[in-house]
Amino acid sequence: MVETLVSTPSIAGGSTQFSGSTEASGSDALSSDFETFLKMLTVQVQNQDPLNPVDSTDYATQLATFSSVEQQVLTNDLLRSMAETLGGSSLQNMSGLIGMEALARAPVYFDQSGPISIRPELAEGANRAELVVRDESGAVIQRFDIPQGQESVIWAGGDDNGDLLPAGVYRFEIDSFNDETLVGSQLAQVYSRINEVRSDEGVTLVRLSDGSELPQSLITGLRHAN
Repeated sequence: MVETLVSTPSIAGGSTQFSGSTEASGSDALSSDFETFLKMLTVQVQNQDPLNPVDSTDYATQLATFSSVEQQVLTNDLLRSMAETLGGSSLQNMSGLIGMEALARAPVYFDQSGPISIRPELAEGANRAELVVRDESGAVIQRFDIPQGQESVIWAGGDDNGDLLPAGVYRFEIDSFNDETLVGSQLAQVYSRINEVRSDEGVTLVRLSDGSELPQSLITGLRHAN
């Protein structure tokens, strides 16, 4: 709630204050506040010192001040309405992303229905890299060499015997080496299905297949699900 305070000129050593509040229905509040303001102005005229009356310019200043506050409140209501409209429109447009696959640094849910596509990135100074696969508990379950210069890696989700691993959340990391020296390790960019899009305090959040939520700004790529 926005609190607005307007002070009127002093009357015989005293002062009069007008306090108004604006909520969602700003026009109704302004109508009530304006009636109160006029009553206060009338009382001010009736109780002024006849030997030292308030100058007419002061009344004009008070009316102008109230008019300025009124315009500010109406402008705030208009801006709030525009923000709600634009936010709803943006969210509606983002709803088209549901079902697509987003490229982001996040774990991914493997449902055994298809392979996982990974974008390997080597650290500066590395001449080889390994893909590290971790299960939901964080334990390393597989490790593969990544051919240098390869732009994408497909993880089929099979174990050493060719059987599919259990459905669940898996994490992929890229370990970069210079010969045998580890020079960097980072979470890999992985394509993950978008299950939900929502707005939280003006920030558009995308919920991925593993249940994690990321701001839209952290998604670096999109593609249609295979």
